[in-house]
This record gives sequence, structure tokens and C-alpha cells, in this order.
Amino acid sequence: MTRSRRMASAVSALAVVAGGLVSAAVIGVGPARADHCDPAQASQEQQQGQRNRNNNQNQNQDQQQDQDQQGQDQNQQDQNQNQDQNGQNQGQNNNQNQQDQNNNQQNGQQQDQNGDQQQNADQQGQGGGRAVLDPAQNPDAQDPDAQNPDPEQTAETFGRRNRPTRNPGQGNNGNNGNNGNNGNNGNGSASPSPSPTASEEHNENECADLGPFVEDFVDIRQVAPRQLDARIGRGGSRGTFVSACGTNRNGHNNPDNFIVAPGVSNGAHHLHDYVGNLSTDGFSTDESLAAAGTTCRLGDKSTYFWPVLRDRKVDANTQDPDGNVGQVLRARSVTLQFRGNASSQVVAMPRFLRLITGDAKAATNGAGNARAAWSCTGFQNRISPDKYPLCPRGSQVVRILDFPSCWDGQNTDSANHRTHVVFPGQGGACPQGTKAVPALRMTLTYTVPQGPSFAVDAFPEQKHNPITDHADFANVMPDRLMQFVVSCINRGRRC
Repeated sequence: MTRSRRMASAVSALAVVAGGLVSAAVIGVGPARADHCDPAQASQEQQQGQRNRNNNQNQNQDQQQDQDQQGQDQNQQDQNQNQDQNGQNQGQNNNQNQQDQNNNQQNGQQQDQNGDQQQNADQQGQGGGRAVLDPAQNPDAQDPDAQNPDPEQTAETFGRRNRPTRNPGQGNNGNNGNNGNNGNNGNGSASPSPSPTASEEHNENECADLGPFVEDFVDIRQVAPRQLDARIGRGGSRGTFVSACGTNRNGHNNPDNFIVAPGVSNGAHHLHDYVGNLSTDGFSTDESLAAAGTTCRLGDKSTYFWPVLRDRKVDANTQDPDGNVGQVLRARSVTLQFRGNASSQVVAMPRFLRLITGDAKAATNGAGNARAAWSCTGFQNRISPDKYPLCPRGSQVVRILDFPSCWDGQNTDSANHRTHVVFPGQGGACPQGTKAVPALRMTLTYTVPQGPSFAVDAFPEQKHNPITDHADFANVMPDRLMQFVVSCINRGRRC
């Protein structure tokens, strides 16, 4: 009775699981991609998926144990039947032998009587006699069962558990013994738990390859404090100038980059936020930028852009071919500050100078050109170069993007977009043969969902790694405005 209940419960459980899978396949219900792409949720779902697989394995093990127990019971029953049959045969043989012995004894007695009579007759008639046949040497008196022995139970006839074996290749359901490559060589054993189908693996791991991952986040309070800026020396320039350009309220976004991929639509494969110049896209030129309007004050037509940050908890942009899923988060504040040099005065940037900072492919290229700096408001002495910050409640995520500021004095761009303007050395001084220009620092702040549930847009293979944060700038300030910026910085003013 216990085995029957266990078998019934196992079959019921398998039926429920199978029914659920069929229903999901028919209805087409699946998790919302963006919710499933939430790093925290994805981690929980992967753990739940592992627990489900373990439960299925346990159910299959219970079913296998039930089947093994049933097989053992059947073997025991077969053995008992064989023993009963052998006992009956043995009893019949004993009865037959006893009957034969009685018959032989009666025959012997009769023969003795006949012999005595014959002997008396012979003695009377001939005076001689003859030998009597020994029943033990009579071929007709052999064990009748010896003439019809039981068939031998050979290995070819019965398996290890006294079950009839199949010929090789006669697996379950006529599958030529393959049994789904489950390693049982088609012996009819119970199949192991079915492997997830391609669609199930896709649903479960749909965003596992997109990133970011839980390990890409860190509590900002666990980041060691460090000094971001070099100490300004006696000959340094201490002033600053801020270009106020807004936070992209007009929704100027596109996945282009006219500096590194000119003339290409979707050249960045991730969405950019733009402030400043209103015309910037993949086909921008010096002339088109100079002719356009701007969101900046004082007529600054420069273009400032960076990859957007997304809330991964929101089901938005799910059809993006590059995997940039989630709701775009508009920066709460954007500060575009031009700063001085730690050891020298600065000179004016040439108009249409193009700059990039960071490496959008640092996750695969390495950290050589990476310049990401993540922090939280109230903790800006704690800066993480390669992890998203988990900020305390009430604190905002901060992105700090510093641009190179040591110009070669001649070129507004270079083949790799880096060698014409480089970063100062460790002490803040520019390398020999270069001149210090105003150093641009972008500081962006965001209100993000609690937990590891946000990510920066990135190239697909970069998996939204925080080390890939980057930004771009092209100087389209009028010459008079640039001279004003230089004056503010060199005189130590805050403009």
C-alpha cells in the first residue's frame, strides 16, 4: 500500500509539471524581459531555477527508487513462485519415488514368492534356479524428472534482477536503444530528469549574458577613500568655469558617435544623452555644428554626450537588438566644469577640438584607457573605477567623467582620437611637448532603484560592465567665450 501511494504521488507530481509546461508552451507566457534582466532578479531566478532542477532530480530519484523497489518486489515474488514450484515438483517427485519404491517392494515380494515357487518347481523339476533382476539397476526405474529437466535460467534469458532482457537496440518507445543518450544503453531503465529545452534555457538565461551581474555592484561604504585630484602647486591654475547646458529635457538621444564612427547610424550600438549642440548625430561636421542651436548658456555650441543609464526593473526597450533593456534614467543634475592644471596655466582649446574619455570596450580591451569613476552623493571621496555603487537611501549615484587636457598644440583630432590630447602625469603636470588646456569634468547624478538594478548602455559584448563608462566632447565655443574660460581659470575665479 505504501509503495502504491508513493508511485501515485510521483506520477501526480510529474503530471502537474508536464501540464504546466504544456500550458506555458500553448499560452506562450514568459517572464517580462526587462524584469528578468534586472541583475538582482536574474540572480534570484537562476537560484530558483537550480532549486527547481534539484527538485526534479529528487522526484526522478524517488520514482527510480519506487521502480527499483517494485522490481525487487517482483523479483522476490518470482523467487517465491520458483521456490513454491520447486517445492511442488520436489513433493511430487518424492511422492512418485515413494510410490515407485512401494511398487518395487510389492513387485519384489511377488517375485520372491514366484521365485520361491519357481525354485521349488525347479528343484522339484530340474534341481536348479536363475538370478533375480536388481530393481536399482533397472533403467526403467530412473527419476522421471531427469527425462524432463527444467529450462536453465541463463544470462541470455534473464537480466541481473531476474527480468527478461531485451535484445541490444530495443530501448524504450522503440528509440533503437538510444534513450536520449542517457547512458543506459536501451535496457529499459527509467530515464533521468529531462534536460531543459532550448526555449526553456533561453527563457531562464535570457538576460544572463546581457549583464551586468550582481558582482558588478559594491556598497559605496566598502570603497576605500582616495584623492581624485592632484594637489595644485604654486604655478598651478585654480579657477573653474561651468557651462550650464541642462539635463537633456528636450530628449536629444541617438546611438551615433560622429567622432569615432562618422557617417554611421547606430555606430555606438548604445544610446547617448546629448546636451549643448542641438544637431549632433552620426553625420555631424564642423560646419553643421557651428550652424546649429544649443541648450547651453553664453552661446556655447559645444556638444557633450555620454551613454544613458537605465532602470533595469522597468519593462522598456525590450526589442533592442543590442540588449540595452530598461527605462532610460535622465540625470537629475549635469555639471560641465572646466578646470585648471596642477602645475601650470592653461591655454585656449582650438575650436572643433574633439575629445573622448574612457573606453567603451574596456571590458574586453582591458583597463588601459578606462576612466570610469562611480560614487554616491555624500561619499564623493569614495570612488569606484570598476563597480556600480550601491548608495544609502537618500543618496544619488554619481558618474564622474574626466577628460584629457594636455594638447599637442597642433591637431584637433588623431587617428585613435587620443594621442593629440593626453592626460597629465601622476603629479598633475602635462608631459613634455604638450600644453595644458581647460580640463573638462562631467559630473552626472541619478536617482536609481534600490539594489543592483541599473546599468549603463554598452556594446553588446561588454555586458554593461561599469568599467566601460565613457563620454565625448567637441569644442564649438565661440573664441571670445573660450578666452573668458581661460581667464577665469588662470585668475583663480569661479565662473
